[in-house]
Amino acid sequence: MLSELKRLKDRYEAWKNLYSEFEDFYEIYKISLSESDSSMEEDIRESLKALETRFSQLEILELLGGRQDQASCFLTIHSGAGGTEACDWVSMLFRMYARWAERHRFKMEILSMLDAEGGIKSVTVQITGEYAYGYLKTENGIHRLVRISPFDSSSRRHTSFASVFCSPVISDEIEVEIKPDEIRIDTYRSTGAGGQHVNKTDSAVRITHFPTGIVVQCQNERSQYKNKAMALKILRSRLYDFYEKEQEKKRAEVEKKKKDISWGNQIRSYVFHPYSMIKDHRTNYETGNIQAVMDGAIDDFIKEYLKLKRAVRTNVN
Repeated sequence: MLSELKRLKDRYEAWKNLYSEFEDFYEIYKISLSESDSSMEEDIRESLKALETRFSQLEILELLGGRQDQASCFLTIHSGAGGTEACDWVSMLFRMYARWAERHRFKMEILSMLDAEGGIKSVTVQITGEYAYGYLKTENGIHRLVRISPFDSSSRRHTSFASVFCSPVISDEIEVEIKPDEIRIDTYRSTGAGGQHVNKTDSAVRITHFPTGIVVQCQNERSQYKNKAMALKILRSRLYDFYEKEQEKKRAEVEKKKKDISWGNQIRSYVFHPYSMIKDHRTNYETGNIQAVMDGAIDDFIKEYLKLKRAVRTNVN
């Protein structure tokens, strides 16, 4: 109860402060206008842009109301159809989300990374910050890339796919049952950077949950015990999200789309050639500024999808 009150107070204070700043800005604008003083124009434009950015960020927060939206999250990116191209595409998406996290001053920690020729086969990270899950749950699905391949000596156009999956970091107060006879725990030698100890001992841990088919892994810690604890934490998060989705009417359709990381199932297309455009197929929101998006500017996509979900819930009710 107290945490909820604090959350509501913080959101109220943020809007109150924004309104106060807008009033100050408007007074300066009126004075400048009445005195025909053009010397303040650049400062006024910059101030207005900053206010618009703050307003957009607060508007997104108002669209978040799910049970775990305020939580931090685990984010996993897997390569799909496209071979080496797809692994490079995972690397590009990984960089995009890292830049996005930096913009929001969130902490990002790599929990598991499987390198491959041309890039990354799969990667799991923990993103820590308020509403990280609320924001990034909108990224769940298949992301499609179309570009001239840097790996093709003939400079042909290639299409690559990667899946993104986000689940909340749930508190220990929430019970998620994991039966010992329903999981298999495997240890293996960690690959990639991490020091001599990591690379030469079976410290990495992989856990398979038989009833759901969910597989999680962790290799960032030197201790097998710590990797196991973190892998179980990720599994609890994935199971919580899985069981929550079971209660949704459209769960069957969502799960079907997750199974095939290929044609026809993408939520968003990133087209670098023959034209420049990134389009979300759920909302039809699009932009031609591909460089900004790949540098982490995905908040507009997030906001449009949250607005769509709210409109759907309103219509259903």
